[in-house]
Order: sequence, then C-alpha cells, then structure tokens
Amino acid sequence: MKLSAALDVEVVAHESADEVTVLLELQAPAGPDTDRAPTALQVVLDRSGSMSGPPLEGAQKALAGVVAQLDPSDMFGVVTFDNDAQVAVPACPLADKQRAIDAIRAVTPGGSTDLSSGYLRGLQELRRSTKAAGIRGGTVLVISDGHVNGGIQDHDEFASSTAKAAADGIITSTLGYGRGYDESLLSVIARSGNGNHVFADDPDTAGAAIAGEVEGLLSKSAQAVTLTVRYVPQVQELSLYNDLPAHQTADGEVMIELGDLYALEERKLLLRMEVDGLAALGLTQIATLELRYVESASITEHTVSLPISVNVVPGDELDERVPDPKVQSERLYQEGQAAKLQASHAYETGDMTAGQAQLRASHERLRSAAMYASPEDRAMIDRELQMIEDLGSQAPLAGAGYASKATRDSYHLGNRKRGRRPSAG
Repeated sequence: MKLSAALDVEVVAHESADEVTVLLELQAPAGPDTDRAPTALQVVLDRSGSMSGPPLEGAQKALAGVVAQLDPSDMFGVVTFDNDAQVAVPACPLADKQRAIDAIRAVTPGGSTDLSSGYLRGLQELRRSTKAAGIRGGTVLVISDGHVNGGIQDHDEFASSTAKAAADGIITSTLGYGRGYDESLLSVIARSGNGNHVFADDPDTAGAAIAGEVEGLLSKSAQAVTLTVRYVPQVQELSLYNDLPAHQTADGEVMIELGDLYALEERKLLLRMEVDGLAALGLTQIATLELRYVESASITEHTVSLPISVNVVPGDELDERVPDPKVQSERLYQEGQAAKLQASHAYETGDMTAGQAQLRASHERLRSAAMYASPEDRAMIDRELQMIEDLGSQAPLAGAGYASKATRDSYHLGNRKRGRRPSAG
C-alpha cells in the first residue's frame, strides 16, 4: 500500500494559534497474479409492490449477470423482502449457477417495505455461509426502490446494525432504484457499513451499477483498511473533510475506517489540524499516520506509518508562506462537495430554491478548485462542473426527488470515495 502526505503550509507560528491542512493519498496494492480466493456476496433485494415491472425485471437480469461473473467456489445468496424476509437463494457456493438464476427469476413482487427484516436475514445467511467456508467477511448489497414502512425505520438504529457488521469485516453497499427511495437512509446504511451508495434511475443504469459493485468485489486487494491519526497535545482539534466513520480511540488518537479497496484503487483524504502552543522552534512532529490493512491475497495484516512534521517559526516570518496549490485545490473541492450535500438535503425536503442555490455554491467552489488543480484533476473537476450545470438545468423539469438522489450519488463518490475511479483496474 502506498501512502503519501502533502501539507498546505509547512511552516506554522511559534506559540500561536494556526492550522494545517493535510492531503493524504493512498493506493491499494495490485491484485494477486494467481487465482483469487473465494469471496462472498449476499444480495438483499426489495420485492415490494413498487418494484413490479421493469424495476424488478431489471434487477433480476443484472443479478443473473452477477451469477455468471462469480466462480463456482464463491458464496452467493439472495434474500428478498416486502412485509418480511424470504430466502430466495440460500447462501452457498455457486456449484449450480442455473439453479440460482432460476430462483432469481422466480421472485415476484409483494407488499410493503420492511428493509430491516431483509437486511438482518441477509446478514444471517452471509455469516452462516462464510463461517462454514472459512471466508473472512463479505459484502451485502441492498437494492431498494422505496421508503421503509415496516421494521426498523430509525436511521441511527439502522446505522448501528451496519456498523456492527462492518466491525466483523462485512461491507454493506446500497443501490437506490428509481426516484421513490429514501436516499438519506440508504446513504446512512452505506456510510456506516463502509460501502458504496449508488443511484440508478432506470434498469440499464441499475444493471451497470450492480456489475460495477461486483467488479470491485472480485478485484479486492485490501480489506479492513483503517487510518489511525495520533497527534500531539498541541493539536487542539482534528477535523476530517471526508464523511467516513471515525472513532476517538484514545486521547490524541482517532481511527478512520476506509473499508475495502480494489486492486490499485486510489483514494484521497483531507484532514485539518488546529495547532496552538508549539514552543520549540524548528522542525516539529505533530502527528503520526498509521495505515493498517489486510492483504486479500495472503490474508496477512500490514502496517504503513508516516510522520507529519511542520517547521515552527516566529510569527513575523509567516508573511511569505504560499499554500500548496494541490492541497488548496482539494480543500476547495471538498467545500464544493459539502455544498452539494446541502443541495441534496434541500431538494429532499422539496425546497428547489435552496437546492439550486447550494448547487450554484458547489459549482463556484469546484470552479475555484480547478484553478489550482493538476491537469489530470482539472479534467475530472471540469467533468463534474458540467454535470452540475446539466443537473441545475434538469432539476426544475425532473423534480426535486431526482435532483436530491443525483446530487447524493455524486457527493458519495466525490467525498466519501474521493479518488476512486469509476471502474476497477
């Protein structure tokens, strides 16, 4: 695993309040040259009445493609849910792929939407099958098109369940289908479950999203990735721009969960440290970064450490410091993502005026970020700026529901999974 850090400023004021922004870039190891180890995928599929017709048919077609992608030694199962949960495909090795496909095709639409019953039953199936096969962890993919009206509905309570699963190495990803689902709930589930959240407006997009999730699963090279930041007492506050699960594990120590990474996946994280009272002049270490992960090929744990140091100088020597443009660009970019999330929240409540205003604020921040970006990053930001412009013009016609889901999907990739490329490899 490669890990590097860049600071916006490398000099800070002696015995005075100051702040440092740190850009972390990491790259997962390459995948194994030999055959990969068996993996486990548990699908939790909404079959409520609203999934009737093209939504359910599109999901069934996509899942049949998933079965074709997996190896016979991989664990695969499908739990469906409406008022309650049903096991459509018992989680087991895919020795008989046609039988699994026939069972998926036999799923029919039912009644209301009790997502928690499906999710908890899916967890049971995944844990049962992986324990029997000696597989560590796995992935749960939740596919839903509606608002929950049965079972667990509280977001925090649901997040607690997915966080406990993540602690056991089980990643939970969500696919929101159509324009009627609860984007806030599915986003919370994915965040606390260290997974991905994707919006699919039609069957073709849903099929591509499901295939992409499986592609990442099959090329996974690092699991249970965490970044621990240990900082000195003079760091008064540590902030993380990326919306990732973070835990205060001790005084002066925070652990950030990154989940699993596919082969050669790149990720970016942005931290801000507020410092005060640095008494010693000269080079001073203010933090240590410790990246821990399990290499998928060998199931061995690795640790990479990196010190963060600044040069402490008298306050009158700060006048000429110039922020690193790469870090400055990332800060502006993440401020643009924060505005995008606010736009999604506004759209979700039906407030088109506030949503459009926040979307314009996001565009302004991203345009400023592009001014300082490298050519590669600028090309990416330019594509996102065009997406925002298109969404801003589409929103009044497509409606607040569509705009909320499209902005939430974009926020997830730009903030939580920042640096990830659209496809593995």
